[in-house]
Amino acid sequence: MVKTTLDIQDVLLQRAKRLSKRTGKPLRSLVEEGLRHVLSEQRTNSARYELPDCSVGEAGATNPLETWSWQDLRNEIYGDGTQR
Repeated sequence: MVKTTLDIQDVLLQRAKRLSKRTGKPLRSLVEEGLRHVLSEQRTNSARYELPDCSVGEAGATNPLETWSWQDLRNEIYGDGTQR
């Protein structure tokens, strides 16, 4: 367990202390419970990012680069001084 210092708005702290007294739960437990709630909510609300489909060409079409050799592909990418 780690001790830490938090700055909490006075009104919020007063409400938390009243709830602590009413429920018999220590203030520390209420803070931990609140953090657990926020963190679990954050986990369920964060949608997984999906990359947009930026495909080029027709779906299922033959890839014209499949027949090229590695050297041809390299020359196409980095340039070999010739035009195709």
